[in-house]
Amino acid sequence: MILKLFYSALFLLIITNLFAQQPTPGKPRILISSDIGGTDPDDNQSLIHLLMYSEKFRLEGLVSSPSFGEGSKEEILKTIDLYEKDLPQLARHQEGLAAPQFLRSITKQGHKGTAPFKGYSQPTEGSDWIVTCAMKQEQEPLWILVWGGLEDVAQALHDAPGIQDKIRIYWIGGPNKKWSANAYAYIAANFSRLWFIENNSSYYGFFSHSDEPDSVTASSYYDQYIKGNSFMGKDFINYYKGEIKMGDTPSLLYMMDGNPKDPTRESWGGSFEKISYSPRTILEHTTTNKDTVAYCSILEFRFTVPNTKAVKDSVYFWMEVPYGNTVQKWPGYYIGNGVFSLRYIPKKAETLHYTFTSDIKELDGKKGTIVVANLWPGKRGAADYRLGNHWYSDKPDAGLYFGKLQGGKTISKWRNAILTDWAGRWAWLNE
Repeated sequence: MILKLFYSALFLLIITNLFAQQPTPGKPRILISSDIGGTDPDDNQSLIHLLMYSEKFRLEGLVSSPSFGEGSKEEILKTIDLYEKDLPQLARHQEGLAAPQFLRSITKQGHKGTAPFKGYSQPTEGSDWIVTCAMKQEQEPLWILVWGGLEDVAQALHDAPGIQDKIRIYWIGGPNKKWSANAYAYIAANFSRLWFIENNSSYYGFFSHSDEPDSVTASSYYDQYIKGNSFMGKDFINYYKGEIKMGDTPSLLYMMDGNPKDPTRESWGGSFEKISYSPRTILEHTTTNKDTVAYCSILEFRFTVPNTKAVKDSVYFWMEVPYGNTVQKWPGYYIGNGVFSLRYIPKKAETLHYTFTSDIKELDGKKGTIVVANLWPGKRGAADYRLGNHWYSDKPDAGLYFGKLQGGKTISKWRNAILTDWAGRWAWLNE
């Protein structure tokens, strides 16, 4: 009996150590670029999570970068106001939490909407702040955690190219990549030395069903741990009715668990491998269901219309793609020499049907279909972007798929440990 109890205790100790949070080398410098307040309210959840753990980081910026939707920095400030009301209770248990007035001082408004075809437009308060933070005389790099589009990051790199050696990026791609195709293409094409984690699918393992990426797993977590008297808890119910999504939080978890300088390690925020190319297919015609591309790869349509008067960098046609009960639209631009071009990035494996609309008769009414394969980055092609030595992405091993989700198991297995740890902080608020 004693021996049996010994082995049971040993087993529990091993399991606990396997899933325990690993120590970090120090407090990383982080800046958040978020599309909070846009069409997906999970950023509100992620910001609450960040503020409740703010003592673990040297926070340097909270930038509103809504590439899609109506987000603004006011949404960040609203959450800081709630945090300020809960702070005295949190501070009873944890020293070093960020001061609300300091958080307000580093909250900036970034670019609203998507970048044009060239990948950048005009500096914003947010992009200027990225440059300011990156240029500080610090030994440690600035970690930019991108919870939306890359527009402000692309603008900062365009305005101050030298910062590529001073920053490290962890980007939640997937749908954000679809909306941020031009900014992403600009970065991939021009900044080969950049240190970049491109999480296109692993993050889904934190919140979704294994067979449907856009789903949110139902649970009793809100009622059991969050519901109570806290101001942030009362606000949390407004997002997904309190169900946990926080699709951007894996970027933060990555900074909380182990040494962030090694993306290949096991961590709460996923495990990644180096990739040397970003797939791009250049098309001078529409496609059929015989054409296949990898999800999250760039489709770049180019159509030549001779003797057409057009203004460079202006929008002249649209790609329309059915999405549920709606139709999503992407702009196509005139890029010069009679060529009109558009970039589109599919976010998941599916068969896409699209139509081009335009006042230019040669472009109007073109239709096509394309099959999107469930393996990133897929086959290499002549038009691919060549990446440098520090670009990482989702692991392609078949055993790490969480259902349909590439790399999903590198995060899904940590979910219970992550939420149990967070429950402890909600308990502080609900005393």
